[in-house]
Amino acid sequence: MQHRPVEPDPTAEWNAEMPLTLAQRLERLKVRVAELDYWRARETVPVGGWTFEGRPIAVGDAWPSREGVLHLAAKAEVPAHWPLDEARLTLNVGGESLLSLTAGGRTIRYGLDPYHEEFPLHGRSVVIETESVPRLPFGEPVRDPRLNRASLVWVDGEVHRLALLLRQVAETVELLLDHEVAPHLLTAAEETLRALDWPSATRDYISRFADHTQSRSIWQLPPLDANPPGLNQAERASVAEGHARLTAELQRLREAYPPQGEVALTGHAHIDLAWLWPYAETRRKMRRTFHTALSLMEKSPAFIFNQSTAQYYAQMEADDPALFAAIGDRVRAGAWETLGGMWVEPDTNMPTGESLARQVLYGQRYFERTFGVRHRVCWLPDCFGFSAALPQILRLGGIDSFFTIKVNWSETNKMPADLFWWEGLDGSRVLAHTFNNPRYGYNGQVTPSNLLHTWRNFRGKVAHPATLLAVGYGDGGGGVTPEFVEREVQLRDFPVLPAARWGRVHDFFERAHGTAAETGLPVWQGEIYLELHRATLTTQSGVKRKHREAERALITAETVASLAHLLGAGAPQSLEPLWRVVLKNEFHDILPGSSIREVYEDAERELGEVIDAGRAAQGEALKTLVARLPRGALTDALVVVNPSLSERPLRVTLAGGSTLATADRVPALGIAVLDKAALRPSGGLTASASHLENDLLRVEIGPDGTIASLFHKPEGREALAGRGN
Repeated sequence: MQHRPVEPDPTAEWNAEMPLTLAQRLERLKVRVAELDYWRARETVPVGGWTFEGRPIAVGDAWPSREGVLHLAAKAEVPAHWPLDEARLTLNVGGESLLSLTAGGRTIRYGLDPYHEEFPLHGRSVVIETESVPRLPFGEPVRDPRLNRASLVWVDGEVHRLALLLRQVAETVELLLDHEVAPHLLTAAEETLRALDWPSATRDYISRFADHTQSRSIWQLPPLDANPPGLNQAERASVAEGHARLTAELQRLREAYPPQGEVALTGHAHIDLAWLWPYAETRRKMRRTFHTALSLMEKSPAFIFNQSTAQYYAQMEADDPALFAAIGDRVRAGAWETLGGMWVEPDTNMPTGESLARQVLYGQRYFERTFGVRHRVCWLPDCFGFSAALPQILRLGGIDSFFTIKVNWSETNKMPADLFWWEGLDGSRVLAHTFNNPRYGYNGQVTPSNLLHTWRNFRGKVAHPATLLAVGYGDGGGGVTPEFVEREVQLRDFPVLPAARWGRVHDFFERAHGTAAETGLPVWQGEIYLELHRATLTTQSGVKRKHREAERALITAETVASLAHLLGAGAPQSLEPLWRVVLKNEFHDILPGSSIREVYEDAERELGEVIDAGRAAQGEALKTLVARLPRGALTDALVVVNPSLSERPLRVTLAGGSTLATADRVPALGIAVLDKAALRPSGGLTASASHLENDLLRVEIGPDGTIASLFHKPEGREALAGRGN
């Protein structure tokens, strides 16, 4: 086959002169922004000398063991010519970790996970220690954990800031390609890049991106420097000038194209109490996440973080008192917002009303006693539907506002409103809000896309000028990243995008209550049903049964002790420690049945212990109650206590396992003293080895134990055509 040269295109010159489309300009901008990132590190120094449980391990090596919580350690020295505020540790040890950095006698801790791998340094001689597990944030095991990366980096702050700002411009243009502001944003970015004093086609330049995609098309690479120098001072000055020029142009465009809408950002880390990991791992996730949140508050006075769940704070009080005290300081300063007013974020479909009331009672009591705060917002972003009894219980507990996003997950019927009054069975109302962040839900990110889509999806904007958006990696914890905090500051200058600022959830709802009073809002009456996760209601029956038995055991013990107190006995002993165990296991990934096996092994054991303790408390309360009853003439009395709110027929199981059922009735919250000798079965009940009979049924039992006859007396009808079970 002969090959002929391609004939020149007669229109090529004309095509080259055609203006690029916005989409083409955008793609070119993305490439240039990626190029800037290669110059973010001015210098890099590897960190070696690592140990794993005291034994040497090199960067790149596999962990010698994967069992339990494991410890890695090293020492590092920040070069003397590096400004300490621009020095960072970049680290990936192969799993989730609590990272401790000690310098000058001071230790600062951070959460280390795939979203948090770069950390500031507060001294030149640093001791690095980790408590690590070979897991990823969603519980996935790391089958081959390795010490993947460990370096000290001198970050070029000017390059970092400009690259992030240009990336946000590119992200905004991509969202707004059809908006008239798009070409202005592109022009501002292009002019910024053109004005940079930037190295090109040098050995250092090629060394910077040799490991990246761009180098793969180069026929022959020159000798490369493993640690090429960063920008010189003139080049860095042009970067700083470019950042200032671009920021000023964004501010000018913001005046011409003002923000559309308002988003109240709340830093968050949804931490499932148990789900794809057992509670023991959650305790470590809490420490990692909370240390990260505190470190961000050190860097940004505007940042606000919220965390619900009294159980977490009580656990932290025991596990890490110093961390707990630091959180308390931030709560009092207003940067850390405790939230929710409940013991955990529970399922609200299966617990009794008494359990839901205890969730609020013990949650509010703990927050008020510990932090001096009584909450007004119920925070349940991830629960699987909501009982119609909840508004009444919340209002009785001092809570007048309710938040979730889970209703947006329904498969067929969508909630008709996202800012509305939710009215319960008795007419009680709470103000409800749900935001629709389509990709990340309550694990939102501070990006133009998250802000714009959440605002556009907010239907309540006709009545209220703002929507909430919770941001931070969650479910498995982790929370907000330093980049999210930086992005919020930069986005304050952007045109068109909704204005977004850190805020308190309580403040958002207080403002929304004012709107509701002025304009009126739609009303949703009754249950908020979720058309998803429905199969959880029929799984893990063992835990569901034990949970109900534990509830009944505690309620009965408290009722009997209270009746004894009314008869003159001492005040009942609080069963709150046992109730806390029950409430913990009502968490929305435990009681419904959506967790892993290890979670249910823990839950069945814990609930079984509550049942035993509750029944023991019942026995003690009954002894106390009987001792307070007047002594009559009966020589063989039966004392029966009805702990429920309704009158009940006498049905008791006696010692030895026999069941007694009579025509007698016991009043609600009442005590009956009966003469055993005078008791007679109700309804004409007779029984023998071969038959059972009462006023309604006559049952004949065959020699083999099967049912030979089942006769319905009122109708005179035999129900079986042959032998029954």
